[in-house]
Amino acid sequence: MSLKSSNKQELSEIIKAEAKNLGFFACGIAQADRVDEATACHVRRWLDAEYYAGMAYMNNYTDRRLDPRLLMDGLKSIVCVALNYAPAHDFGDGELRFAAYALGQDYHDIVKNKLRELADKIGVENYRVFCDSAPVLERYWAAQAGLGWIGKNHQLIIPHAGSMFFLGELFLDIELEYDEPAKNRCGNCHRCIDNCPTGALQEGKELNALACLSYQTIENRNDIPQKYACKMGETIYGCDRCQQVCPWNRFAHPNDTPELQPKEELLRMKRGDWINLSEEDYRKLFKGSAVKRAKYAGLMRNIKAATCDYEGNELTLDTKQQDDE
Repeated sequence: MSLKSSNKQELSEIIKAEAKNLGFFACGIAQADRVDEATACHVRRWLDAEYYAGMAYMNNYTDRRLDPRLLMDGLKSIVCVALNYAPAHDFGDGELRFAAYALGQDYHDIVKNKLRELADKIGVENYRVFCDSAPVLERYWAAQAGLGWIGKNHQLIIPHAGSMFFLGELFLDIELEYDEPAKNRCGNCHRCIDNCPTGALQEGKELNALACLSYQTIENRNDIPQKYACKMGETIYGCDRCQQVCPWNRFAHPNDTPELQPKEELLRMKRGDWINLSEEDYRKLFKGSAVKRAKYAGLMRNIKAATCDYEGNELTLDTKQQDDE
């Protein structure tokens, strides 16, 4: 197709249709600009409080984080997409488990490859694609593009679809039709806050990454403090509890993206298999997976924390059930 022969409205409609054809659940478009002052203040408060914990890279390139036009010359439009990752499979009661986003192949590559396909289909040459891979406030821009709103659990919530979505952005140097920002529809609900096992979520306050189990089990390179380790339950990579209790996720449908389906070998793993996992088996099991972020040592640390009491004794399934009772 020729960009010159398409007006802004037509091209915007084509982009959204092609995004849906590529498997994206939602697509919206925002005008590139500096973020609003309330968001800029929120970012600065979070950084000043050092709530990024050990993720010092979050304190880099703040100017670009607050103004995406510094990431690409001539940037005018931000095409925001959402790819469903709600799981179709579970590990079964009493088994060790992973956050749903980590069950398939690495989402960074999947989303960015689809965005490159989208750019190719609409015939643009000057563009950039992102998926959790640059100083881009992804949830902010998705909300500006009308996909959903940022909930009290700090996740983007898509109405009648939930929050289990990967977000991605296609930066373009052409003007398009822009969508209206979504309105927040959390209302008086605070289930995510009430069910956060470590208190990382608090009403009206910034997210403290140090207290978040996702940070502790993925980004943290040191031992997990006991006060957090004892809250892990069966999850050994990440944490979905604030999403699992969100009423909007009752509308979630299992994803059907082939690359996001878990390997059969992963679903067959039992508690004893995890405890005895070798580094070689780890490499085979998680080749091309986002779980590589924690590395073998980190995952084994998590497994030990989830399967031991705090005197170092391994918990069997039976004794753990008795403790829960």
